[in-house]
Amino acid sequence: MSPYLSDTAAWQESWDRQQEAYLPDREQRFSTMLDAVDAVTDGVPPRVLDLAGGTGTISLRTLARFPDAEVTVLDLDPALLAIAEASLAGRATVVTADLGHVDWVAALPHRAYDAVLTATALHWLPADRLARLYTEIREVLRPDGILVNADHMPDDALPEFTKRLASRAHARRAARYAAGATLSWSQWWERAGEDPVLAPLVERRHAIYPAGHSPEWTPPVSWHLTALTDAGYQEVGTLWRGGADAAVVALR
Repeated sequence: MSPYLSDTAAWQESWDRQQEAYLPDREQRFSTMLDAVDAVTDGVPPRVLDLAGGTGTISLRTLARFPDAEVTVLDLDPALLAIAEASLAGRATVVTADLGHVDWVAALPHRAYDAVLTATALHWLPADRLARLYTEIREVLRPDGILVNADHMPDDALPEFTKRLASRAHARRAARYAAGATLSWSQWWERAGEDPVLAPLVERRHAIYPAGHSPEWTPPVSWHLTALTDAGYQEVGTLWRGGADAAVVALR
């Protein structure tokens, strides 16, 4: 159904604007993630897994930076994957799988990825499942391949200051919504539910997530570093930080 989605570029742009209301430095984190990919491939076209990739945001930027990259985008949301499939137009493999279950690996077309990249997605998983997922991701990376996870990861040393940063960000976002500068999360989904192609996919999404995603939780960056170390990665660290968000990197 996705090849018949009208105004694909407009939907992709609308998603980007809606996400940027939450993450003003979104492009910076993506650029940093791709710098890390470049560092482990040294000019060779990378094989990249865009994990919980939604509309293919990371995949599109990966292909813009590395035109010969071999990219897989994996998600469970049928509406977002429809936009991804239409946007990528055959330049990447689009896979439907549930990261909440160990058998997601079986859906992959390859093993031995150079990089697994994910952004602002894994906070929907409970702690025990995310810790296990870090181990599973390690198994689909080639030796010296990397995982980069960019998400809400407060600095352990700045708990009260992080709350102030979050409060200011919330106020700026509310002002943008009030001025009509961008759509909120709920407004975006309402619009998607009115599109003749996306509407049935949004209904399917509601069936998959009848109560929404799992409750969000935002452990400090130290939790992620400990979980990645316990999962057996040889090096782990913080690749990037912006306010209450960070990107952790783990080298297999």
